[in-house]
Amino acid sequence: MDYEHRPVLLAPTVDALLLPAYGRRKESRTEQGGRERTSGIFVDGTFGRGGHARALLSRLAPDARLVVFDKDPQAIAAARELAAADARVTVVHGGFSGMRGALAEIGATGVDGVMLDLGVSSPQIDDGGRGFSFMRDGPLDMRMDTTRGLTAAQWLAEASVDEMREVIAGYGEERFAFQIAKAIAARRATRPLATTLELAELVASVVRTREKGQHPATRTFQALRIHINQELEELAGALEAALSLLNTGGRLAVISFHSLEDRMVKQCIAAAARPAAAMARLPLRESELPQPVLEPLARVLPSPEECATNVRARSAVLRVAERTAAPLPPEGAAAFVSLPAFMRRPARSSSNRRRAAWDD
Repeated sequence: MDYEHRPVLLAPTVDALLLPAYGRRKESRTEQGGRERTSGIFVDGTFGRGGHARALLSRLAPDARLVVFDKDPQAIAAARELAAADARVTVVHGGFSGMRGALAEIGATGVDGVMLDLGVSSPQIDDGGRGFSFMRDGPLDMRMDTTRGLTAAQWLAEASVDEMREVIAGYGEERFAFQIAKAIAARRATRPLATTLELAELVASVVRTREKGQHPATRTFQALRIHINQELEELAGALEAALSLLNTGGRLAVISFHSLEDRMVKQCIAAAARPAAAMARLPLRESELPQPVLEPLARVLPSPEECATNVRARSAVLRVAERTAAPLPPEGAAAFVSLPAFMRRPARSSSNRRRAAWDD
């Protein structure tokens, strides 16, 4: 079955990668020139159904190259169809955190633009069989890559109450996380959770209050999806790789849909734009301080018109930055990337080891 996919912030994202004056102050635009970049190597870390990729390709020159990544086998099938029709496209079935290794395999040591459209795509939500939606009944799967890893049902069947509480509270920012975790543990003692509606109904029976218009299970489903797919770890790896790969003047454009993702992107750009801030108390000359690695260019929200026609655009935020000529610090781009504090605490159980064994 075909599902409609409406890419969010389409024109601003493509413009951000190609227009030299994008996001710059009026007085500095003349210096940058008006001709858009049409050649080079670009990366689409989240192909989905190719909305952003196709728009970018329509403006790239014949000698340009676009490397697209996705975990989802259905998205990869669509990407391979595009690659068969357009020799500029190279397809990688895998997470965008592996872009550095994948690009090295094809002989690319630097890129001129990286775009990431984070979160879950419309076809994944709309297909009840994928298990992402609390509004459509289907198996409790939630894996973006259905060829590997634990499903949400498998993880919920073995996780401790503490593990479930930490995941639901941390990734979902859910204040009823402990009550939800206890309810899941009590339910599985008699009958395992197998479908999305079973989980949604169980959560709704525990969460008695919620923001107007929000389903009681929204935060729990978000948390499980992020955890099952290791989305924040993937994002950290992708940001580090992008900063390492971008050529001078290359652009990073990231669309986020919830606060945890956006905070990571915002903090990464800020840290790379002001690396000297961490050394403010040291007795160093200005010439000895590290220089900015990124220049922040823009924070873009969808227009009221886009939000009115595409409800999934309402929470989107696009952040854009440009790579400077400054070298990375000795510790590399990892110096500018950090995970949320709750993820940096020591693991409390062996579930991660079980998941690693499953993946192997």
